[in-house]
Amino acid sequence: VQLQAFGGGLVEAGASLRLSCAASGGTFRTYAMGWFRQASGMERGFVAAISQGSSRTYVADSLRGRFAISRDNLKNTVYLQMNSLKPEDTAIYYCAASKYTVSYLDTRYDYWGQGTLVTVSS
Repeated sequence: VQLQAFGGGLVEAGASLRLSCAASGGTFRTYAMGWFRQASGMERGFVAAISQGSSRTYVADSLRGRFAISRDNLKNTVYLQMNSLKPEDTAIYYCAASKYTVSYLDTRYDYWGQGTLVTVSS
């Protein structure tokens, strides 16, 4: 499956942004999906994940309340809604697909998108 993330950009602190990740070349509804991010000089970290049928969603503890993940299996797309953005949210955001179960571990994901850059100015 091929993944393409988009929707990043430059925003001011406090703004909202919704990232999208479009999947092609596979049966999207069979994949658990996740979002990860990597800030400059930092390791990639978990942001959010959602199960195949959306019955289970997970958001990193530090982001809960501001970020939310959702998906539309008819549109083969997963979303990351980000509210009240802070400069520390600046990172490249990656979407990923897992053939098996939803997870916060990046090693459990089989396919990765190219990432979309989010920059939050103070």
